[in-house]
Amino acid sequence: MRTLPWEYGIRNLARSPGRLLLGIGGATLVVLLVIAAAAFVRGMGASLQGSADTRNVILLGAGSMDSAERSEVKSGAAGVAAANIPGIKRRLGVSYVSPEIHMATMVGLQPDTRTGTGAGTAAEEPRFVNLRGVRPEAFLVHGSVRIVEGRPPGVGELLVGRLAAARMGVPDARLRVGRSLWFDDQEWVISGRFEAPGTVMEAEIWTRLGDLQVAANHENLSCVVLTLDAGGDFADADLFTKQRLDLELVALREVDYYSKVWAFYGPVRAMVWITALLVAIGAFFGGLNTLYASFAARVRELGTLQALGYPRGAVLLSLVQESLLTSVAGALLASVAGLVFLDGLAVKISMGAFGLTVDATAIALGLGAGLLLGLAGAIPPAWRCLRLPVAQSLKSA
Repeated sequence: MRTLPWEYGIRNLARSPGRLLLGIGGATLVVLLVIAAAAFVRGMGASLQGSADTRNVILLGAGSMDSAERSEVKSGAAGVAAANIPGIKRRLGVSYVSPEIHMATMVGLQPDTRTGTGAGTAAEEPRFVNLRGVRPEAFLVHGSVRIVEGRPPGVGELLVGRLAAARMGVPDARLRVGRSLWFDDQEWVISGRFEAPGTVMEAEIWTRLGDLQVAANHENLSCVVLTLDAGGDFADADLFTKQRLDLELVALREVDYYSKVWAFYGPVRAMVWITALLVAIGAFFGGLNTLYASFAARVRELGTLQALGYPRGAVLLSLVQESLLTSVAGALLASVAGLVFLDGLAVKISMGAFGLTVDATAIALGLGAGLLLGLAGAIPPAWRCLRLPVAQSLKSA
């Protein structure tokens, strides 16, 4: 088949710079939205998977297998578990067993001027945070946690995660070491900051277990997290919970627990994809209208090309080439923008916060969307214009 020169389509694009910029801009927005949706899902999945250690086991209250925050575990369960479950990892006589309290609550950024408490003022309202009460063993069990500034929390002190400020919706400087937060009508000083790359823990605020028990009037624990050594077996922890019916516990592998959390957020992920799809469909039909108008203005040109001996397929291929060049240019711009502006951007949800992940999969989905947009957007209007008889096309104004 005789085809039009490659340069012909490129010159046609340059004939109307305004239309070209509109096409590239529209494709950029659509592809950027697809990349953002993919980065959201990939970031959430990575943070949940990164939070789980394959050797960790979580002991939760029976009936609360899907949420540590709603779990109730007796305060002495950690010691009983450490003494009775074989295969628990130990270092210098210290067992890798971490009793913890997980709670979502409001903390004040400044004391209330009317009551002197931390309820917040009209100018700076309290913020929702995820608090975790821990003992020093937590740093053994959660090996990805690393203090990068300051020191572990002492009495009445807090250890702030790297994404805690994003979770609270405040500037990062507001949670620097030495600043204060107010909870339970008292001031809590920030003693340090920690990071735990790729985990949900980075959005949390940690404090001493005993202090949080007193402040929240919460005698029981939320869970007990333990680490098995190389010879340890999950079956031993599971058997322990089934034998000690008085403790009312259930054992879960940490990876299984976070898999349940991942499944819980399935509707959120679906909503993100549906939103991206609806916007993309709207942009697609808007692009169709633009291309219909653009190609309809060139009916005589298309008829002339056919009169010169170029078959309809060759003309159609040239029009698709123009559309693909426009959409691919927009897709490349969107990919660069995604890597520069979206990768690592903190997003907060009810479980905490995580960073968007613009990886190879997200980029591939964006480029694929750009190709599909260019191909599917060009064929219908181009074919409609080419269906006219050559004689009728030559008479078009």
